[in-house]
Formats: sequence, structure tokens, C-alpha cells
Amino acid sequence: MLLVALGIGILAVLVSALLGPKKASRTKLMAYESGNDPEHGGVGTGQRFPVHFYLVAMLFIVFDIETAFFYPLAVAYQRLPEFAFFEAITFVLLLLVGYYYVLKKKVLEWS
Repeated sequence: MLLVALGIGILAVLVSALLGPKKASRTKLMAYESGNDPEHGGVGTGQRFPVHFYLVAMLFIVFDIETAFFYPLAVAYQRLPEFAFFEAITFVLLLLVGYYYVLKKKVLEWS
């Protein structure tokens, strides 16, 4: 399966290199922002984003993954052995420890 995935990836890169656009211009390389010219000069201007945005994005991913793990558990709950419930509780407790840490570090405060 790994070889098939690598083959598809390599094939996609080769086809893109052969059939892709050949002429790069300033307009084509400019970032697209809702049909308007980009603010602050576009790509590569060195504009920095606060770390806060990245932390919130990582938190979103963590809680999104939590949802992905709990959906199959909820669907097959009646057929699962008893220890699956305690594993789910352990998972939630670990997430709550992380959430408490986030609250103590004031990551979710936008001031």
C-alpha cells in the first residue's frame, strides 16, 4: 500500500511538471484574497502572525480529532466491551488536563 501511495504521489508530481503552467508572472504568483489585491504586499512580505493563532488552530485540530474518535464509539457502544467505556473516560480526562493547561496559559483570551 505504501508503494502504491508513493507511486501515485510521484505520478502526480510528474504529470503536474509536464502538463502544468510554464510561465510564471507576478500576477499568477500573487496570493488570492476574494478577488481583491492582497494587503501588505502579498506573499513573501515577511508578515508575521502571533503565535496565538497557531495555538488556537492546534486546539481546534485536537478537539476535531476527539470527535473523530468518539463517533465510532458512539455508533458501536452497545456491542463494545466494558473496558471501552473506561478507555473513553481516560481519553476525556487526558483532554481535560490539556484543556485546563490551555486555560491556565490563557490561550483562549484575545486581549
